[in-house]
Amino acid sequence: MNGQPIHVSRVQHIEDPLVATGFPSRKRHQNVNVHFYYQLAMITHGVRRAGAAALDLAYVACGRLDAFWEFGLNPWDMAAGILLIEEAGGQCSDMQGAPARLRGPHLLADNGAVHAGMLEVFAEVFRREYRYPMPVIE
Repeated sequence: MNGQPIHVSRVQHIEDPLVATGFPSRKRHQNVNVHFYYQLAMITHGVRRAGAAALDLAYVACGRLDAFWEFGLNPWDMAAGILLIEEAGGQCSDMQGAPARLRGPHLLADNGAVHAGMLEVFAEVFRREYRYPMPVIE
């Protein structure tokens, strides 16, 4: 970037990363990602939603974000970003730890240091075991 090599961030602990995701603007309350979003919002430093997976992945690669996940991306949304992240020292997989696939159901991309922690949180949500249950409004 600007003539200098890029590197992923050095954040180490699951409580510290600034993460990003995406989901449809319409009917987002019906999208399964809202459960992952809520858990990560409660556990991490914060969650952002820029609306462009390619941008989020580039931000992970250059250390502006520490992790990104999303469901249902197209190959053109993530191909360049996966390459950037891996070349910058990061790690990409699906949200269950299998190798990232351009036609896979979901993607996790991060700095590598928080990968295991992210996968642990995702495994809990896939099992419907929530560290932070949704609050009941009375």
